[in-house]
Amino acid sequence: MQPLANPNVLVGTESPDDAGVYRLSGDLAIVMTVDFFTPVVDDARTYGAIAAANSLSDVYAMGGEPFAALNIVGFPAASPDLPLTILGDILEGGADKAREAGVVILGGHTVDDPEPKYGLAVLGRIHPDRIVKKGGARPGDQLVLTKPLGTGVMTTALKRGWLDTKGIEPAVQVMAMLNRDACIAMNEVGAHAATDVTGFGLLGHLGEMLRDGSAGVRLHHAKIPFLDGARALAERGAIPGGTKKNLDKAMEITRFPSEMPEVDRLLLADAQTSGGLMIAVAPEKTEALLARLRELRTPAAVVIGEFTEQPGILVD
Repeated sequence: MQPLANPNVLVGTESPDDAGVYRLSGDLAIVMTVDFFTPVVDDARTYGAIAAANSLSDVYAMGGEPFAALNIVGFPAASPDLPLTILGDILEGGADKAREAGVVILGGHTVDDPEPKYGLAVLGRIHPDRIVKKGGARPGDQLVLTKPLGTGVMTTALKRGWLDTKGIEPAVQVMAMLNRDACIAMNEVGAHAATDVTGFGLLGHLGEMLRDGSAGVRLHHAKIPFLDGARALAERGAIPGGTKKNLDKAMEITRFPSEMPEVDRLLLADAQTSGGLMIAVAPEKTEALLARLRELRTPAAVVIGEFTEQPGILVD
């Protein structure tokens, strides 16, 4: 796509990021993003909440504050298996999560679709000088993660009937949690770069952080948090198709220990839904960031690696 020659486009197609950013004035810019997906859990209201949290996450990953959104819906117009009350529950779940975030939903658009889909187009605000982009990590920076991995494996196991409502609950809690507090902590301390971990998995999104070539990463596998039971389910075969594609792509820039089992490699590429933030922070600010994340009770607050001068991703 040809980049727009407009000085007010601060983040656009010429440097793809988690969201687009357009400057309105010297001290105000608008952050814009859109995301939607098919159901990942059985309960309609919970699905709506997770989809909304996921959509809002891109604004938080940029360091922005979401304030308004529009619903985006695909739903069958007439289906004996999916009455319109289900759609109502999905929208209520999304509205609940938007209210929690202080976001007003102004309306939206629905299309007739045999497979349900839901998400939000989101507007946020940010100071033009305080945008946190994917790129910008520097050698020596620490890599901090704010949610455990494994939601792709867990939701796949749910679809196969290997987990019940109680078994999926830890993943639901993580997916439905806003990245607002992680964003607050990141902004207070100051970060060189950040992104959220979603469909491309940890390795895929980490690769995006390295795209500008300014640094590589040494990743400490033993320090990376996973949801309880995720590895056992992965060993059993609950691997999303997208996860395998993620790993194939990540292999282009990732070096693993020769003895690392395939299942552990796949878990690092697990396609997440509404995952946490990955934050590149200067070493002298790392403890302050971790302390603030813990104070705000994010699901995880852990250093999982450090940025290096060596290109690519090295897993130890």
